[in-house]
Amino acid sequence: MANALKMNPILRKSLELLPSKLFLKNGAAFLHTSHNQSAKWYPDEEWFSQFKGPVMYPDEVTKNWAMQPWNAKKAPVEKSVKNLTLNFGPQHPAAHGVLRLVLELDGEIVKRSDPHIGLLHRGTEKLIEYKTYTQALPYFDRLDYVSMMCNEQCFSLAIEKLLNIDVPLRAKYIRVLFAELTRILNHIMGIGTHALDVGALTPFFWLFEEREKLMEFYERVSGARMHAAYVRPGGVSLDLPLGLLDDIYEFASKFNERLDEVEDLLTSNRIWVQRTTDIGVISAEDALNYGFSGVMLRGSGIKWDLRKTQPYDAYDLVEFDVPIGTKGDCYDRYLCRIEEMRQSLRIIDQCINKMPPGEIKTDDAKLTPPSRSEMKTSMEALIHHFKLFTQGYQVPPGETYTAIEAPKGGVWCIFSV
Repeated sequence: MANALKMNPILRKSLELLPSKLFLKNGAAFLHTSHNQSAKWYPDEEWFSQFKGPVMYPDEVTKNWAMQPWNAKKAPVEKSVKNLTLNFGPQHPAAHGVLRLVLELDGEIVKRSDPHIGLLHRGTEKLIEYKTYTQALPYFDRLDYVSMMCNEQCFSLAIEKLLNIDVPLRAKYIRVLFAELTRILNHIMGIGTHALDVGALTPFFWLFEEREKLMEFYERVSGARMHAAYVRPGGVSLDLPLGLLDDIYEFASKFNERLDEVEDLLTSNRIWVQRTTDIGVISAEDALNYGFSGVMLRGSGIKWDLRKTQPYDAYDLVEFDVPIGTKGDCYDRYLCRIEEMRQSLRIIDQCINKMPPGEIKTDDAKLTPPSRSEMKTSMEALIHHFKLFTQGYQVPPGETYTAIEAPKGGVWCIFSV
């Protein structure tokens, strides 16, 4: 084998490169080579030509596509994309079950909205047709279930206007006191859930802790945490329990600090400002044309508040300011709600200090039920109480329009008897 390697230089070089191909046969060295492995096969250019463009199944759109070279000077061809249609609500964490919105989105921008309302329609007007005026009162709690006593106030004022009666001054102050507590209750819900939906969790918990205290005031005065049926035609159902005014005063004196803490978290927060500034802008002209009221109207710069322009109950006896916005966007409306809660605290403080002693119901026996002590000693009082709550009282024929400034805007009733 050594002699063969010396005599054959090709064999020697091949052995250095491919030692595994050398084998012995009858004492002689042989090198196994293969022509198939020595040369690679490459497809021809004609075969490559059919794969120059994007490799995909051709259709009416893609058959005309051509791949641009990487160094092409022309701008890439852009294909227009249709807007996304999103079904928002009613079963949505941010919709709270009150309506459905079909939104047309361009990225994160809402281009068009198609609202579907009526999911809270209860047929209240038809239900009240078959009830007495006393039995109709609880339906108004449900018109806006976070502005309960304000709705009762509107109903009671309309009945009192038809009956041409006036309620005692103490009852008026109690109504205004709880109307402003309800306003804070509503604005806490609005700001807290708005912050939660935008991504701020802490203000929601802080505000709802204060909201729980307000619902305890509801419970102490009426026995119900939400649907109180407390404000009634002729006054209020019960006088304030002992110690309640002291607790309300303590709450009002500390709530300003809670509002300062919430403003520290939100008012200058970069994310909150970015997500509310120039969002949902409504001009003053559009606000009037659409018939807006409440914070939606005042946020657009129009100073209109029925508590000032058409005062009812004791609102003409207290002092407060009406905050307005400048841009009409979400951020302005947020600031208006914050300032309205501060003004409500001013009104609450004045009601506590100015509230006189005295009656909390009108002395008209046709409207006001007798007390429990009278029913225990007088048969006539017991019969009167029974007939008043089973048959109700009669209202003279007429028609009236009554409006109040509820937390979410104006609430009006038209009674036709």
